[in-house]
Amino acid sequence: MKTIIQLIFLLLTFPMLVNGQITLEQCQQKARENYPMVKQFDLIEQTRQYNISNANKGYLPQVSVAVKATYQSDVTEIPPILSQMLSQMSGKEVSFPTLSNDQYQAVLEANQLIWDGGVISAQKKITEAGAEIDRKKLDVELFALNERVNQVFFGILLIDEQLKQTEILKSELQTNYKKIESGVQNGVANQTDLDVLNVEQLNVLQRETEMKSTRQAYLTILGALTAQKLDGQTTLVKPDLDYAVVNAPGNNRPELSLFDAQYKLYDSQETLLNAGNMPRIGAFFQGGYGKPGLNMFSDGFSPFYIGGVRLSWSLSGFYSQKNNLGKLALGKHAVDVQKETFLFNNQLQSSQQKTEIEKLKAVMANDDEIIELRTRIKKTASAKVENGVLTTTDLVREMNAEDQAKRLKALHEVQLLMVIYNLKNTVNN
Repeated sequence: MKTIIQLIFLLLTFPMLVNGQITLEQCQQKARENYPMVKQFDLIEQTRQYNISNANKGYLPQVSVAVKATYQSDVTEIPPILSQMLSQMSGKEVSFPTLSNDQYQAVLEANQLIWDGGVISAQKKITEAGAEIDRKKLDVELFALNERVNQVFFGILLIDEQLKQTEILKSELQTNYKKIESGVQNGVANQTDLDVLNVEQLNVLQRETEMKSTRQAYLTILGALTAQKLDGQTTLVKPDLDYAVVNAPGNNRPELSLFDAQYKLYDSQETLLNAGNMPRIGAFFQGGYGKPGLNMFSDGFSPFYIGGVRLSWSLSGFYSQKNNLGKLALGKHAVDVQKETFLFNNQLQSSQQKTEIEKLKAVMANDDEIIELRTRIKKTASAKVENGVLTTTDLVREMNAEDQAKRLKALHEVQLLMVIYNLKNTVNN
């Protein structure tokens, strides 16, 4: 059976492994499944079942056994004068037995609850509410993983964009290197120009090595979070820009469900408090064997039984009920304050993120124009170098300026994606 499950898992994950691609949503899901605390869900459910089962056992007959042996300094007896009077009246000898000072009794008692005022039902509701709170707390903790995954994922995406631009720059440097090399051979350029380009090529290679090393470190972290083996061949799928979240209504953060669960717990505790002050009705049965039995005039061992219905009502709970209800009301109010504070901070954070999105959109509107101008300047510089009007150092400066413009555009795109997904995370939409 285990082999079959493993085979099914491999078949399901095969397309992703073959393509070497992974999406942000897949990373978030894998991180949630891999997080050790996810096992706590099963423990919460098992604990809930045990507590519910224990509460239900309150409806079962409660059986107890008691055995006692006593010795009394005195016992109840009929006055001798009464025996004499009865003897005179009846003309016969009348006598009453005298009880022994030592007495013995073994009793089996069974109590069956008929109505408890709703105590057991309220206890089960408290158990359900407590389990729900534990689950929601775990949901909140697992949801926090999304932000960690986002940071690593978009960090890798940014490096990927920079590596793409680095490849373009390397190609351009190599093209210009060949041109200058040819110029050196033809005597129209000098070795210094060639050395300038060679130094810049080495600088680019150094940056590329650093970026690849950083990318691998990020992949290792992402692999640890998602329990996957990720290597340099792994490709992260760049998410599409989705501005719908900016105007999406509502807030589905798990913290809100946690506040609701805490509120329900206080409601259940209030129900239990009221139920605890209600009378209880139950049936009972006692069966025993003792000396004496129920007949006090019999000094021998005899069986006996008693059955009936019992009503009990403790009124002392009413003394503190008002205070206890007040404490529960304060607890509810505290939850309301926490919820209000969370929504305030959440709204503030989402507003800041929406402002950041608009800012990046405005900045990105000029990126292409800047790149176009930088490319034009670079081409002009390249032509001037070929004509001997401009130095290779000046050309390298313009190439770096164009490269910087392209890097900034890539940075802005990834930043925009990250802010959008952070906003999604903020409101969970």
